[in-house]
Amino acid sequence: MIRSTDVTTVDMWFDPVCPWAWIASRWLLEVEQVRQVRTRFQVFSLAVHNEGREVDAWYREWLDERWGPARVMLAAERAHGNEVLRDLYTAFGNRIHLDKAPIDRALSLAALAECGLPAELADAAESTDLDQALLAGNRAALDPIGEDLGVPAIHIPRPDGGVNAFFGPVVSPVPRGEAAGKLWDGVLLLAGTDGFFEIKRGRSRPIVD
Repeated sequence: MIRSTDVTTVDMWFDPVCPWAWIASRWLLEVEQVRQVRTRFQVFSLAVHNEGREVDAWYREWLDERWGPARVMLAAERAHGNEVLRDLYTAFGNRIHLDKAPIDRALSLAALAECGLPAELADAAESTDLDQALLAGNRAALDPIGEDLGVPAIHIPRPDGGVNAFFGPVVSPVPRGEAAGKLWDGVLLLAGTDGFFEIKRGRSRPIVD
């Protein structure tokens, strides 16, 4: 039996609309089944992150249509606690990334209903009230990484009380079972290596969940 004290709690920041964060989150859920790891999900907003930045026109349009889900997620967390994000992210993510549902109020209402959460939380999608809190969450995710890279952002606690923080992994499709565990072992080794910064290669396949 695994004791709770043996489990490493890993923080992962996500924007519900980001496909790479979605895949990374599904990978971490697989890791939980084969390693002593528990994921604590944290809300990130790509719209807030890129506000005022010069980005390609297509990406600006994409962002402008996708403020809502992160706002609704944060509103739900504030009202019902962090643990609610685990199932709510899955409810949003399945609709966004698997069903290709439009990013609209109906999406939020359906995801909230699946998790037994109040429909009025969907109102947060059109409100700026939590945008400063989203900005603070973004900074909490990225400041330890040292670059404004976006999500997925993952923090793994170190024995000295600090964290090994990094962007990624960017992977497709989702590693399953022991393959997920082996990727975790490699990521843990690289992230824990003093002075290690980057390993990268060209993306040669589409995003596959």
